[in-house]
Amino acid sequence: MAPVPPGIRFLTSFNRDQWYRAFTFGLTFLLYTSFHLSRKPISIVKSELHKNCSHVMEAPSESSSSQQPVLHPELDCSWKPFDRNNYKQLLGAMDYSFLCAYAIGMYLSGIIGERLPIRLYLTVGMLTSGLFTCLFGLGYVYDVHSLGFYIFVQVANGLVQTTGWPSVVTCIGNWFGKGRRGLIMGLWNSHTSVGNILGSLIAGYYVSSNWGLSFIVPGVIIAAMGVICFLFLIEPLYHRNKLHSKIYSNRKRFWDTELLLGQESIGVCVPVQQVVVVKSEAEPSAISFMGALRIPGVVEFSLCLLFAKLVSYTFLFWLPLYITKAAHLDAKKAGDLSTLFDVGGIVGGILAGVLSDKMGKRATTCAVMLLLAAPTVCHSFGLGPTVGMLLVCGGLVNGPYALITTAVSADLGTHKSLKGNARALSTVTAIIDGTGSVGAAVGPLLAGLLSAQGWDQVFYMLMTADFLALLVISEDLQTSGSQPGIWDPLGGLNTLLKDFK
Repeated sequence: MAPVPPGIRFLTSFNRDQWYRAFTFGLTFLLYTSFHLSRKPISIVKSELHKNCSHVMEAPSESSSSQQPVLHPELDCSWKPFDRNNYKQLLGAMDYSFLCAYAIGMYLSGIIGERLPIRLYLTVGMLTSGLFTCLFGLGYVYDVHSLGFYIFVQVANGLVQTTGWPSVVTCIGNWFGKGRRGLIMGLWNSHTSVGNILGSLIAGYYVSSNWGLSFIVPGVIIAAMGVICFLFLIEPLYHRNKLHSKIYSNRKRFWDTELLLGQESIGVCVPVQQVVVVKSEAEPSAISFMGALRIPGVVEFSLCLLFAKLVSYTFLFWLPLYITKAAHLDAKKAGDLSTLFDVGGIVGGILAGVLSDKMGKRATTCAVMLLLAAPTVCHSFGLGPTVGMLLVCGGLVNGPYALITTAVSADLGTHKSLKGNARALSTVTAIIDGTGSVGAAVGPLLAGLLSAQGWDQVFYMLMTADFLALLVISEDLQTSGSQPGIWDPLGGLNTLLKDFK
């Protein structure tokens, strides 16, 4: 008999649950990559919606030998209504409409998601998100110049995209335990940066020739991933845990019956259905909104994420336009350069997960990275300093953001106070990310308003938000303080310093 090849032996060494975990990890990674891929084009297209139309042509004329330069209508390359002087406020309003709808919808999404099949809920969200993303691009195809149209599409897309995050975190959080959750979640959460990078490259490829395709292509991708989600996504583990609990209870009852009847009763026939009719415990119910808020740490980390996400999403939506104006690059080159921020974010998310696993302290890891990030949130001139600053800043800003939205949310959603009720994870995740999305909505809006006074004001705002995030998280650092419940930022700072001695 021929020996089994080593590769086959390796594949068969994993049981079904291990294969399910690996498959769910990879699939949810790709699913949420498509979500971020579809959000990125707006930041790339901004510089195309309002361009510096300085092209002039000498219009030849027979009546005069000396003709003044004339700006021809066909050279007016800005897209109405973004050709006005207040174009930054209009672009900021589009960002705000999407993110505000996303923040409001997120609070409802987690509660709804716990009461519906996650696979179907996520599928519908991805298909409708693909529809609205394509609809924005069709505005170019059909020459739509109504601000109300683009605002409506942004609001609708923001609402349906809230189906994504609570669903994928619930899937991944219930499949993996707490052992190396920081590392696993750090690797997994790199999908946000991967999606941003792919979205930038796809949008940048079409932006100069046909910016409508910068939205249509990502829209088709996320819709296609929605079909894949419907066909292949495996439901979270708690459904199977309930089944295992029933089987264990039934086996125990049968064993107890055998002990009561004695050894001589081995030949006695006991109908199976009469033994297995009683459930051992009631099905866990979904947690309420207020119940989730009472979980220790939820409020603190939610507020910390508010300021951290304010910084991250301001870079997400405004960095390409800033590079275009400051470095005088075209839209494609600025989009490509902005991906360095996300490359740093991948490394920062993984590093934050590894450090938090080794120290066992998520809050301390977040605080250190926020403290180091504050000086890097400033603009620099020259290609070399810009490249280095984007990589470092991306890692330090997105590290705490990634850790809170994944490992911290999963920890709090499976907190010991919940007594094993895994159905709270979606609501807890929605509260944390929903509060963070408020900051994500406010940041780009403030950037649009402050940039009119100069980009320096925007960077001062980002540094302030970073320090506020550190201040909020300092309360969670002093869990061993003498008076719990009393907020003492200096006490939290002292705890932070002790952890690194």
